[in-house]
Amino acid sequence: MSSVLHRTINRRAVLIGGSLAAAALLPRVARTAMDSSKELSLTGAPGRAPIVGGSYPATDVWCYGNSIPGPEVRVRQGQPVRIVVGNQLPEDTTVHWHGIRLPNAMDGVPGLTQRPIKPGRQFTYEFTPPDAGTFWYHPHADSLQQLGRGLAGALIVEEREAVPVDRDVVWMLSDWRLTSGAQIASGFGNAMEAAMSGRVGNTVTINGAISDQVPVRAGERLRLRLVNSALARIMALRFEGHRPVVVAIDGQPCEPHEPERGRLVLGPAMRIDVVLDMQGEPGRRYRVVDDYYPELSYWLTELAYDAKPPVRARPDAMISLPRNPVPEPDLAAAERHELKLQGGMMGGGAMTGMGGMMGMGHGASWGINGTSMTGDGHAGMPPLLTLQRGRSYVLTLRNETAWWHPMHLHGFSFRVLSRNGAPVPHRQWADTVLVPPKETADIAFVADSPGDWMVHCHVTDHQVSGMMTVLRVA
Repeated sequence: MSSVLHRTINRRAVLIGGSLAAAALLPRVARTAMDSSKELSLTGAPGRAPIVGGSYPATDVWCYGNSIPGPEVRVRQGQPVRIVVGNQLPEDTTVHWHGIRLPNAMDGVPGLTQRPIKPGRQFTYEFTPPDAGTFWYHPHADSLQQLGRGLAGALIVEEREAVPVDRDVVWMLSDWRLTSGAQIASGFGNAMEAAMSGRVGNTVTINGAISDQVPVRAGERLRLRLVNSALARIMALRFEGHRPVVVAIDGQPCEPHEPERGRLVLGPAMRIDVVLDMQGEPGRRYRVVDDYYPELSYWLTELAYDAKPPVRARPDAMISLPRNPVPEPDLAAAERHELKLQGGMMGGGAMTGMGGMMGMGHGASWGINGTSMTGDGHAGMPPLLTLQRGRSYVLTLRNETAWWHPMHLHGFSFRVLSRNGAPVPHRQWADTVLVPPKETADIAFVADSPGDWMVHCHVTDHQVSGMMTVLRVA
């Protein structure tokens, strides 16, 4: 592995070639606003991006709109969306609109909900997002390579009435495994990694570039939308000298609260919206640290305060976001099921939990309830459960493995009820829930949208090697 950069992310040892432009961390120039009369086009294609900067060469990537991340799409809640996706890649692709409650035919799973988009072809996605919030888009075909080479972008659904903040900023957090020449390292789909934590990289970027600093002004209030678009890296961000307040999780508003121990924990595919009041001293810098993996702790960027006096003397009252029209599950009448997460490598090198497992495809390392479905989606995938439309369901996600799993349910937002039997506070809704090893999480939702809906781990190696299934809403 000598060709790969240091695995321990020391802030000054990872491809830092000089000061990088902080402008990349402000609201993105590539933002695309839509109205009811405008059609948006996105094309996935090979490109080059200055991920490292300085004296290092640009990185060969796959991207939308010739940018990393892809264009930031902003629409209004309840506004129809029409997006024509073209494919200039050397292989099939699709786009999954992660977290959006939409018709099954628009969900972007190849074989299951649509035919894959062939090279040189295009597909038109049409839906009306019912919920305001922070969402994102990414492929659901050859997911490891396509997402790992850069195909991802933010999809922001704005509230009908503006939220009172000074700036609305998106941080697309990405994780790359780069060589010493700043190119993406080969080795996607390594079987040993797939059976453990997945492909964790050695370089973390904000909005497509390594970040030295983010310019801020004392007294201003930011709505900061954090999106973890990594293949496998879990992040736990601490804002030194600041007290971020969580106002939404996976696009769904929650009761405003400070995170436990001041750490914002994001598994792959998860999003957190925070209100960040800039109460630091003018002229000072404050680090944003990711210490999820203690032995690999590093600082992601620094909040660099302008020397000007504060915009306001003290913060305004904390805001609460308006709730979205997500149907409330009837817990008393809910039907209950258990999904056992199984497989993976254990300490002694033995695969566990896979006894009697039935497979779909080859290279299975993981499974759910004794069955593995490998790849990214297939025609004729048999459902694990058939649900009745309009009925409430409670699913217990039981992690029998030694590894963490961010479990994502397509097409729905669910209420996170409890962990290990203890109620979850702050009225949290999500579409991706992080389940620690040997623990359980109970989630509830109303099966209000018909179709075959994917459930899978969003550690992409885990998904493609078996931790994936289908729920059918009849």
